[in-house]
Amino acid sequence: MPGPIGHEETLVASRDEAGARLDQFLAARLPALSRSQIQRLIREGHVQVEAAKSWRASTPVHAGLVARVSIPAPAPATPQPEALPLTVLYDDDDLVVIDKPAGLVVHPSAGHATGTVVNALLHHVGGLSGVGGSQRPGIVHRLDRGTSGVMVVAKHDRAHRELARQFHDREVGKEYVALVWGTPTRGQRVATPIGRDPRHRLKMSSRSTRARPAVTDLLEVEPFRGVSLVRIAIGTGRTHQIRVHLSESGHPIVGDELYGQAKRTLPAHLRALAGLARPFLHAARLTFAHPGDGRRLAFEAPLPPDLAGLLKTLREGPR
Repeated sequence: MPGPIGHEETLVASRDEAGARLDQFLAARLPALSRSQIQRLIREGHVQVEAAKSWRASTPVHAGLVARVSIPAPAPATPQPEALPLTVLYDDDDLVVIDKPAGLVVHPSAGHATGTVVNALLHHVGGLSGVGGSQRPGIVHRLDRGTSGVMVVAKHDRAHRELARQFHDREVGKEYVALVWGTPTRGQRVATPIGRDPRHRLKMSSRSTRARPAVTDLLEVEPFRGVSLVRIAIGTGRTHQIRVHLSESGHPIVGDELYGQAKRTLPAHLRALAGLARPFLHAARLTFAHPGDGRRLAFEAPLPPDLAGLLKTLREGPR
């Protein structure tokens, strides 16, 4: 029988279990979890299969197969306010705009029950819309954990629905700043559909059989020796979109371990980049219509100190 939730299980398949799907095998061995929960754990990379290059929920089990399952502690039923540092750029009766710091997950999820943007917002702002559910109050869109910058959050359901419509209908302007390897072409558009990578469940890619449309435009390029600062606009908001499009175009984001391709030996003028603890990606500007009165609003967030310091070093060094 499995132990309490919030631990790791190592399971070895018997002869009688051979031929079952991986998710069926795990669900039978871990009755405290539903099959859909097991499938989510597989998708999110919490299941590791020994001696296998790739696996998915439908992977057939063989006798002796060893699967290690990391079972995160459940998030509380209702997120609690936490006095976390948070920069508020704008606040009214309908919405709040923040400058999200890097390292902060947007909402509670498996493995991140506390210490999220939602927990911070509940402390700083109070009432948020319920459209996103109990774990995602007010959350209209997300930024990756390692990405900093502008986010808008709805305070009530009517504002949430209108902002969500604008994101869905591509009426929201979203600009990012990134440092990438090499020198991409200014004005380049990448429009490759992306979805969950079939071979690496933590990644997105254009190899997905369920790829969805995605559009990324490179507006400006400031080249240095070996890297470039780029300003990017996205017309869609797929998971990891910018990271995938830049990587598959041959210009992965500096500091992006998941999509950054091979390890690089840094020349002397780029050694400062070795200290970067996250992808050099920042949501610099967000524009949308106010959900109450229709006013066009624009918000900008400056580069945080870690990225600004690296950029200063690059600009002062040899070109």
